[in-house]
Amino acid sequence: MSLTSIAIISPEAANGRNVVAIGVTQALTNVSKTAVFRPASCKNGLTPILLSIANSGQDEGNVRGTCACRARRDKDTARADIVAIYDSIISDVQPQSMVIVGTDKSNIFDPDSFAFNAQIAADLAAPVFLAICTINRSPKELMQTVQACIKTVENEGTTVQGVFITGCTIEQTETLKPVLQKINKPTWTIPAVDFSQEDAVENAKKTFAQYAPAQQVLDAIQQPFSAPTTPFAFQHSLLGKAKANKKTIVLPEGNEPRILQAADFLLERDIVDIILIGEKEEIDTLAAQNNLTNINKAQIQSIHDEQLLPQLVEKLCELRANKNLTSEQAYELLKDPSYFGTMLIATQKADGLVSGSVNSTANTVRPALQVIKTKPEASLVSGSFIMCFKDHVAIFADCAINLNPTAQQLAQIAVQTAHTAKAFGLEPKIGMLSYSTLGSGKGPDVDLVSEATALVQELAPQYPVVGPIQFDAAWSPTVAQAKASGNDVAGHVNVFVFPNLNAGNIAYKAVQRSANALAVGPILQGLRKPVNDLSRGALVQDIINTIALTAIES
Repeated sequence: MSLTSIAIISPEAANGRNVVAIGVTQALTNVSKTAVFRPASCKNGLTPILLSIANSGQDEGNVRGTCACRARRDKDTARADIVAIYDSIISDVQPQSMVIVGTDKSNIFDPDSFAFNAQIAADLAAPVFLAICTINRSPKELMQTVQACIKTVENEGTTVQGVFITGCTIEQTETLKPVLQKINKPTWTIPAVDFSQEDAVENAKKTFAQYAPAQQVLDAIQQPFSAPTTPFAFQHSLLGKAKANKKTIVLPEGNEPRILQAADFLLERDIVDIILIGEKEEIDTLAAQNNLTNINKAQIQSIHDEQLLPQLVEKLCELRANKNLTSEQAYELLKDPSYFGTMLIATQKADGLVSGSVNSTANTVRPALQVIKTKPEASLVSGSFIMCFKDHVAIFADCAINLNPTAQQLAQIAVQTAHTAKAFGLEPKIGMLSYSTLGSGKGPDVDLVSEATALVQELAPQYPVVGPIQFDAAWSPTVAQAKASGNDVAGHVNVFVFPNLNAGNIAYKAVQRSANALAVGPILQGLRKPVNDLSRGALVQDIINTIALTAIES
C-alpha cells in the first residue's frame, strides 16, 4: 500500500502552525486512513488534538519518535531512532496518509531546530508544508523568511509543496497578495485562532477549511515528489532488509570492544544471528565491562574446539588438495581466527564474515580467496563503497583491492559494482571515469577506459553506461549538458568506476571527509559467499552497517 506523507514545519512552531496541522490532518482524514507522527515532541496539547481528528486508531504511546530534549542533545542519534520508530509505526498502523508535525515552540533556543525538522522530513521521505507567521513581519520580511526556509528545506534534501502564511488579518491578506505571487508555490493565508477559547479546535478546523480549501491542499500534497534517500534512511533500510531475511554472520575479532558493541546492537534488535570467534570467559568479561547485555544471544566459538576442529581440518584439506595441504598445515592455519571463521562459511555454519577492525585487508581476503573462491563468472575480487550523501546514494569502485586493472578487469569491476547497486535497490547507471569526457582528451589511460566501456556494454547490456567521462560530467546534469550533451547517462551516474586503486581510494576518502558522506564498505565483490573488510578505524556504526549489508548479500 502506497503512503502519502507530508511534514508540517515552522520557524515559530506556535499557534499558527497548530492551525495548519489540525486543518491538514482533517483534510486527509476526510479521504483516507490517516495517522500522525511527532518526531521530536514532549507531551503537549496539540498531539491529543491531532489524534482525536485522525482515524488510524493510534494512541499517545504510538505517535512519538523521541523527546525534544534528547533531540537537542544528540541530533544524529535522535534521527536514527526517529527513522526506526516511524517505520515501526507505519508497519503497525498501516495508514494511507501520514501527517508529520515538527518540534513545538520552546523557550530553549536551539539555532539548529528548523534545519533539524527539515532533515527529519528528508529522512522520512516526506515533502514539506511551511507554516510562517506574519505577525510582527512586514511583507518584505515575510518574503525573506519564506525564501530562507525554502532554501533550508531544499538544502536538507526535500521539497516544499506549499506555504501557509498564518496570523493574517483581512487587511494583511490584500497587502500580501503581490508578495505571495512571487513564492511560486501553492500559498494560503490563514487568520489567527485564539486557542484560549473553549471551542478553539472547531474554530481552527473551520478557519482552515475556509481559507485553505481541502481539494487545493490535497492537490498540493499529491504534487510529483522525488523522495530523497538520506544516510539515516539508508542505514535503517539496511537493517530492515537484513532482518527480513535473517542470516548468520561470523565475526573473527570477537575480543574487540567495537565488534562487541555492534554485535550487541544487532542482537538486541534480532537483525542477524552472530558467531563470535574467541574464548567465552574473555568475551563475557569484555561485555560486562562495556555494559553489553545481549552478547549472551551470540554463539561464542573457541578456535580450540576439539570437537569442531577435525571437521574443519578435513574440509580445508579437501579445498586445498591442489596445494597438497597436510593436516598439520591445516591445523596451523586454523589457529588464525580469520581462517577459522572462513571455514565456518565453507562448512555452511555461517552465511558471511566481517573482519578488519584489527586485521589487515590481506588477512581478511586471503583466506576467502583460498577457501571460498570467486564466483564462476568472476576472475577477480573488487571492493566498492556505498556512499550516502545528504539526499541520495551512489557506489564507488574499485577503492580497495586492484591496483592497476586492465581494460578487461575494469569492465568486470564495473559489472560487479552494478550488480551490487541492484542488490541494494539502485537502478545502476555506470560511469567509467577518466580525465577525458567522450573523446575530449587523448592518451593510453583514456584508451584503456574506452576499451573497458565497450566491454561493459558487451558483458552487461542491461546496464546503461557512459565512458570515458570526467567525474563532474558524470555527477552533474548541468555539466553533462555542456560536456556530454545528448547522453542520457551523463549527469545521472550512480555507479562510479575509477580507473585505478590510487584514484578510487583517494576519491572515496576525500568525498567522505569533505562532503560529510557516509561511506559503507568496502563491499568485497566477486566471492561465492560474502566476506567483507572493515577499516581499522571503523566506528561502531560502520561495523553495524557492514554486518547488515553482509547479511543482505548472502
